[in-house]
Amino acid sequence: MLPIKSLVVLFAVGAFACDDCHGPRNHAAHVRHVRRAQPDAQKATVAPRAPLEWGQLNFLHTTDTHGWLEGHIKEQNYGADWGDYVSFTRHMKHKAGNLGVDLLLIDTGDLHDGNGLSDASTPNGAISNPIFENVDYDLLSIGNHELYVSEIAYETFNQFSKVYGDRYVTSNVQILNPATGQFEYIGSKYRYFTTDHGLRIMAFGVLFDFTGNSNVSKVIKTRDLVKESWFLDAVKYPQPIDLFLVIGHNPIRPSVSSSTFGTLYNTIRGLRPNIPIQAFGGHTHIRDFVVYDTMSTGLESGRYCETLGWASMSGINSSTFRGNQKPRGVPNPSQKAIKVSNTTSTGATQNSTSGPSSLVYSRRYLDWNRLTFSYHAVGSQDNTFDYHSGQRVTNDITQARKQLNLTALYGCAPETYCQSCKPFLADGNIFTLVQTALAATVINESRADIPRLIIVNTGHIRFDLVKGPFTFDDSFIVSPFDDAFEFIPDVPYNIANQVLGILNAGAFQKRSVDMEIRDLNTRDFNFNTPLIPIDACTAPDDQMKKASGPTPRRPTEHLTRNPLHRRAPALNPGYVTTDDFGTDGDDTPHSAIPFYPQPNDLQANASFPASGLPETVDLVFLDFIGANYVIPALAKAGGNYTQQDISYYVDKKFTTNSYLPAYAKKYWQANVPSCPVGQGVGYDD
Repeated sequence: MLPIKSLVVLFAVGAFACDDCHGPRNHAAHVRHVRRAQPDAQKATVAPRAPLEWGQLNFLHTTDTHGWLEGHIKEQNYGADWGDYVSFTRHMKHKAGNLGVDLLLIDTGDLHDGNGLSDASTPNGAISNPIFENVDYDLLSIGNHELYVSEIAYETFNQFSKVYGDRYVTSNVQILNPATGQFEYIGSKYRYFTTDHGLRIMAFGVLFDFTGNSNVSKVIKTRDLVKESWFLDAVKYPQPIDLFLVIGHNPIRPSVSSSTFGTLYNTIRGLRPNIPIQAFGGHTHIRDFVVYDTMSTGLESGRYCETLGWASMSGINSSTFRGNQKPRGVPNPSQKAIKVSNTTSTGATQNSTSGPSSLVYSRRYLDWNRLTFSYHAVGSQDNTFDYHSGQRVTNDITQARKQLNLTALYGCAPETYCQSCKPFLADGNIFTLVQTALAATVINESRADIPRLIIVNTGHIRFDLVKGPFTFDDSFIVSPFDDAFEFIPDVPYNIANQVLGILNAGAFQKRSVDMEIRDLNTRDFNFNTPLIPIDACTAPDDQMKKASGPTPRRPTEHLTRNPLHRRAPALNPGYVTTDDFGTDGDDTPHSAIPFYPQPNDLQANASFPASGLPETVDLVFLDFIGANYVIPALAKAGGNYTQQDISYYVDKKFTTNSYLPAYAKKYWQANVPSCPVGQGVGYDD
């Protein structure tokens, strides 16, 4: 029996491969009907623009999956599930073998907090981690979301790390072993290994300088790590090293304030000036590629199973490599490690390397759907893409979703509400819905007629709410935090009405053990990019969706070619990325989704008189902002209140994870159980 946190129920299928298209030849695409992964998943309809460039050494990179192993059920661009990814990795490993090159699978952490498949079990991740473990990764590192809660940290140490052995590299993260009473590394400190074709690699896995972990774990600051004798000895390893692989749940661009990659790069490059360094990061939930020097680059691959990162490189000098530097029959990487776009400085010291570099690179950001996977698994067809292992994982996800009651239907969301694609409180902005739902559901029945102001931190909303079924799963996706509602009664209105403005003029609120996502500004998710022309072997009947900021694309031309019906596809909203290599990194071209800033906090008013303003109000707010933020704001407004004046406004079990389901049950019953599903974020439907 699965451990289940709450109860409630509803529905899941598979997808199609473009088997005879070896890359587009024009700006049009033909229509395909694509099978789906989970039964209620939406189908993708536009394939990638071109085949991947295969080099001497190739990488597939995931990061910040946060439990999204079922895929994005209501989003066409990201509808693949983890079983599809299992099948895809099997195809790609097989292809690498046929090409005579190496392919490494890498993950850089944060497996918890963000989706019902992870969050509805006790402990968090009890169901999702065993599903995740079906991918045979070559290297993994730990994320901060594995360390907030002691129970999860110990599960990571006792179970997850044992599945992957020395491939789970936690160079600066230790845990208190109850058996010995001593701190020891959760995974391995480093990994020195040789690839199938003879490349000798030294790998480190470094978490950013995280401080919100529970007291059973220890995160060694990177500036201290690079001084430790074992680390320096590993960098100066006596056996030959062809490449340093530095991975970590760590922003890949060193100019980001929380990144420690600059320190790692400078230390390694200072000691080994002529050995390539390849980095893989995470944590900031963006697509990004960084050039450190002519022999060093880094990749970061988004979030939430929306993005699969690809990188390839050729030109690694190795006396033991026995594969192909330039595999035949496929495109090869050709870009030198030279920054070509006007992105932010890396922030790393540009240590010089000796002589010109022979290294060439490519990078690509793949949309997470079966059409993308089957397109790049060239030669696969609808009835051959799925390995039995992948199908089994897909079925396991379907059954887990049923047993966790994730498909339980609360109501039908009548439109799509986004976090930042619409101006604050505009139609379609999720905080417009939040205002309405708070006023309608956060009610103390004994004080229901007393006017109230309800102030909430906008960070309690984690994701967009897409038109269609609003389920138990969606309650975790949109608002997973369990922040309770507290209040101070009978506050003079002229004082209470100043609090929102004071809070919004101050710092973003967080608590000491707060989820790190609250520290991430949604601006950090927008690496905007004009894309190169679309060329794909499938075309859109339905539109697809999602992600970063604005930039137009030139229109595609219309043409018809028998026997296939061809059309000029309109670009679907989605990721539009600019990085150090330019604007051609997104595997599937999209139109950009606008970004609008949102405030720290918002306020809902309820039970106000029909005319005029009340003399006093109940001032309601989230528990984690009361003592540290609301009380000081009231003092600034002329009030005299202390923590002793605060009490719960409603039962503390009714939280920020509760009010949207309560609202949906009461106000979103039209069309139940057959909810119309929208096109997604970026569309007006």
